Amino acid sequence: MSVKGKTAVITGSNSGIGLGIAEELARAGVNVVLNSFTDSEEDHALAKRIAQETGVEARYIQADMSKGDQCRALIEKAGRCDILVNNAGIQHVAPIDEFPTEKWDAIIAINLTSAFHTTAAALPMMRKAGWGRVINIASAHGLTASPYKSAYVAAKHGIVGLTKVMALETAKEPITANAICPGYVLTPLVEAQIPDTMKKYDMGREEVIEKVMLERQPSKEFATTEQLGGTALFLCSDAAAQITGTTISVDGGWTAL
Repeated sequence: MSVKGKTAVITGSNSGIGLGIAEELARAGVNVVLNSFTDSEEDHALAKRIAQETGVEARYIQADMSKGDQCRALIEKAGRCDILVNNAGIQHVAPIDEFPTEKWDAIIAINLTSAFHTTAAALPMMRKAGWGRVINIASAHGLTASPYKSAYVAAKHGIVGLTKVMALETAKEPITANAICPGYVLTPLVEAQIPDTMKKYDMGREEVIEKVMLERQPSKEFATTEQLGGTALFLCSDAAAQITGTTISVDGGWTAL
């Protein structure tokens, strides 16, 4: 069965991984709903560009993923959700005893709780349509840990666990739920960090990428948003109909260590 004509809602998708997945799905003929917490002309222009380039329907709907009612409203406003990509996320780095409580609350809300709310709203639509895919963007940190990232690691481990529950609850239906676990991905946000990291360590670009940024990524190469989009598209295919409740690592060997 082709995914052409189906509708995907991708949270946190006005840049980076979310946008890359939206673009890949759109190229396959999937109508897409972009989302973030902002509501600018640039946000809506992104959707317009995708529609013009691919011929699909593309919309931008603002919603704050830290608020459960807005998460559910996003799905309702979309009107249809065959493919749900829970991608929205934020990060903060600090030791546990210095970690700001408000940062912990925000990270858990946006990186984990939002996926509960969007999925709860989307599942009835998928059941009515007789088909559905839930794709949760976890992380290598959903399978392993790093110091100073307590909230992020906890949230991403939680997403992996939530994915398994989703899969078990839909196991006898034509609906699957899986988590993609990226390592370091070359997004505009990561790209912007490279010059400062070069100055901090007094290294050239390639050296700082290999020895500092990709220290735990054995391939010593960033994953790309296009690769993550391709992985998401595969999970929507008939070939992946019996793949559910699992994680797919796109991390250059990070979690093999």
